[in-house]
Amino acid sequence: MRLDSYLAQYFPEHSRSAWQKYILAGKVLVNGEVISSNDYTLDEDDVVTVDTKPNEQQIDIQLPVIYEDDNVIVINKPVGVLSHAKGGIINEQTVADFFATRTSFGIDTNRPGIVHRLDRATSGVMIGAKNVETAKLLQRQFSERKAKKSYNAIVQGAPEPPIAKLELPIERNPRHPSQFRVGTNGKSATTTYEVLQSTDKISLVKLTPETGRTHQLRVHMQYIKHPIVGDVVYGKPAERMFLHASSLEITIPDGQRKIFEAPLPPEFMQKMGQ
Repeated sequence: MRLDSYLAQYFPEHSRSAWQKYILAGKVLVNGEVISSNDYTLDEDDVVTVDTKPNEQQIDIQLPVIYEDDNVIVINKPVGVLSHAKGGIINEQTVADFFATRTSFGIDTNRPGIVHRLDRATSGVMIGAKNVETAKLLQRQFSERKAKKSYNAIVQGAPEPPIAKLELPIERNPRHPSQFRVGTNGKSATTTYEVLQSTDKISLVKLTPETGRTHQLRVHMQYIKHPIVGDVVYGKPAERMFLHASSLEITIPDGQRKIFEAPLPPEFMQKMGQ
């Protein structure tokens, strides 16, 4: 049996892809020797041992804090930072690492404090929970669509009309399982867009999702032939993906309805020629 298949079958707490990362990181030994090949074939009497302890390194990521109290922390996530690890070995710091020193929620998982996520390439407002009770309150608002989010994006061209609501169901793309597309078998998805400013080639838009489907804004804008600039999955590469979570309206545990905002990154207006 292949080494990665053996590990996934007899140690199901991690997926096969996660075990492949452990193997490549030198965390798996066969008969006392490190094996770094996923397709290594085991003999019947081979003894497999694994070391899944995290690397001994200081987690010292610092992120811009917008708001913090005893129950929540709100940050302005920089572009390029992961919300949380997806399992297995990860050699970079994440938002979850930053939350970990401030929360008791999910501390024994790879996503402490996390109640929602932003894609690596998206910047902006992200809220974390400091305890289980707060996590339940926030997660319920996201699932019941009571948390109101708005984004700014730069898209190719100038959408017409300048204000519209897109009601386009989204499904996983069977040819590319990591991608999504508009399709009749998909889940309902609604996005409102508003053009704020245009040049002859690009437009700055406000995007307001009423639902929270994976890649929703990116898929919707690509479908109407105005993909987000820098979206390497649904458009073309640029210096970054120009998608920014600009505001989040949500109720925090003291009963206050709060609006948290993250200013538009300077590269957005630079891109627009200002």
